[in-house]
Amino acid sequence: MNVLFLCTGNSCRSLLGEATFNHLAPEGWHAISAGSKPIGRLNSGAVALLEEKGISTEGYYSKSWNDLPVTPDIVISVCGNAANETCPAYLGPIMRAHWGVEDPAHAEGTEAEIKAAFETAYGILRHRIETFLALPLDELKNDPARLKAELDRIGTLLP
Repeated sequence: MNVLFLCTGNSCRSLLGEATFNHLAPEGWHAISAGSKPIGRLNSGAVALLEEKGISTEGYYSKSWNDLPVTPDIVISVCGNAANETCPAYLGPIMRAHWGVEDPAHAEGTEAEIKAAFETAYGILRHRIETFLALPLDELKNDPARLKAELDRIGTLLP
């Protein structure tokens, strides 16, 4: 199963989702990330946080949803809502869910406050990914309605 973490710029939240998912996922499950308008570079704060957590970012890069190396089975959008952010809509006959997370790349304040914004985004995504991976995935692969319901429920969870 291929899971696409999707946002607009593909530099921060979708990277956090992709790298964390791949770090935790069982064999046969793989995440990729992309953006509708990728900025062409990874956010240095997101990369530093992942490295601090022992999660590799080797081989990851900011890419367009038009250049995916595989076709996703599940698309999870991670755009936030506070800044009236427009979240891209991946079209096609694919399972979609929205796991909105505010963008720490736009955090302002002291260095500690900005780092806290990255920790919050990572914590939310990691909690949701861990909850997803704790599901009976072999059963759910064959029950799309139940899988969709679980993905939607997980998108509302906070750590």
